Amino acid sequence: MVKKKEKVMAKKTKGGGTTKVCLPASKVKSMSKAERDKVVRAKRSAASKGKYKRSSKSNVKGARKKGATLRDWFEKENWINVATGAPCGASSRKRKKNK
Repeated sequence: MVKKKEKVMAKKTKGGGTTKVCLPASKVKSMSKAERDKVVRAKRSAASKGKYKRSSKSNVKGARKKGATLRDWFEKENWINVATGAPCGASSRKRKKNK
């Protein structure tokens, strides 16, 4: 009896999306708790699916001042992580405490 080789389809591995949600501090301060949670949930949901961007339904309006160029917006604003309140760009890994 001859065994036939079964074709095993290799499953494509999902890319790990980022879960950080960074916005200008002034915008985060003006958002309600519900609005902040909505943005964080949308980003985490996208990351769990291996996507890089969150849904456009959770877009934040009014974060950029009128007439500001994109470069100005990125360089001159104080960006913070919406979920933690830490500066954006700071490491999100938890460090072990040495005794």
